[in-house]
Amino acid sequence: MNEPPLPGRADPLRIQPGGAVGQLPEEAYLPFPMPRPIPRVVVKPDLLPAISMASLISLIGIPVALLWSLLAPPIQRQVATNGRTPALPGDSNHQFDSLAVFVLLTLAAGVLTGAVVWLLRRRRGPVVMIAATAGSALAAYLATLMGGLFTGFWYDLPTSVQLGDVYTVAPGAVHLTAILAQPLAFIVVYGACAAWNGMDDLGRRLG
Repeated sequence: MNEPPLPGRADPLRIQPGGAVGQLPEEAYLPFPMPRPIPRVVVKPDLLPAISMASLISLIGIPVALLWSLLAPPIQRQVATNGRTPALPGDSNHQFDSLAVFVLLTLAAGVLTGAVVWLLRRRRGPVVMIAATAGSALAAYLATLMGGLFTGFWYDLPTSVQLGDVYTVAPGAVHLTAILAQPLAFIVVYGACAAWNGMDDLGRRLG
């Protein structure tokens, strides 16, 4: 005679196809699901692609510098006494305008880079994030260097000036603290995507 099943516990016997009686797996008696192992951070497989990605992202500074040289407003100066060349009253604020244009361009580059890097599902993780952040900082720094080179093509200094002459000079150099805008924009976008994803491995196994 078969013993009745214990209260609150499923019958350990089940009928398999064909009429055979089989044993339920041991996991069927657990009142809670087995914890899954937490995925580890992938370092070695992502190291070389991360370096290549940082190098590629740093080249974004070249088109950013070109756009800045075209969009940043020039400054008009007037030859005054004692060899001074002050900016005209209406152009005295163009130094700030040049900085604002540079920050907006690098912010846009950082946001776009963060979205594109996140789409690389197989490489999601802290290694790629750190490398792309460093590449974004290098791109912004390269833009500060290349910006002066490009403006030299659009604006020429006069060979000779006289007292009272007004001439146009290239936009002023951008302060180095402005290079923080692009990597910060990248971190915010990439971090927001990672927080929205919610998976332990950020969806790498689905790639």
